[in-house]
Amino acid sequence: MNHPDDSGQEFLSSKQGVQIAVALGSNLGDSQQILTAAIAKLSAVPKMQLTATSRWYRTKAVGPPQPDYINGCIIMQVNISPQVLLETLLATEQQFGRVRQERWGPRSLDLDLLLYDQVILDTPNLQIPHPRMRERAFVLVPLAEIASDWIEPVSGCTIKQLVKDVDCSDVHLLKSN
Repeated sequence: MNHPDDSGQEFLSSKQGVQIAVALGSNLGDSQQILTAAIAKLSAVPKMQLTATSRWYRTKAVGPPQPDYINGCIIMQVNISPQVLLETLLATEQQFGRVRQERWGPRSLDLDLLLYDQVILDTPNLQIPHPRMRERAFVLVPLAEIASDWIEPVSGCTIKQLVKDVDCSDVHLLKSN
């Protein structure tokens, strides 16, 4: 089933839940500490279980001039709807001081829901898969590290195939991993 009603509730018929992928990024404050703490916070949410974490990567910022980002991805097993998951991610960003002032501006924490199982969803406030993930090396490189064979449902390509189609020259593994 790929197209839910607005609530996304029919995705939750499985007792073990569904696999999701989330991209994390930060370029304000102690980014690595913020990202690690955000993962711990998400892992503590009921019905959300961390199953994989990528290493951290330094990447050039997209948008206005600003510091480089630290980026990574996580895989979780969840038993909550896509909408509740989005609300959880947004609340977590706020807990870490995220303020939305300008598009693609600097941020203490950015959490993007990339994939929710094989779901394709397009609502006014949530698109799954993330609409720009296939263009972004800073998402695809860490995601390929932990979910290389996951098939992105719109393109039908695996993550390892998608990463070959983007310029990865500005994505650098952090030495402190």
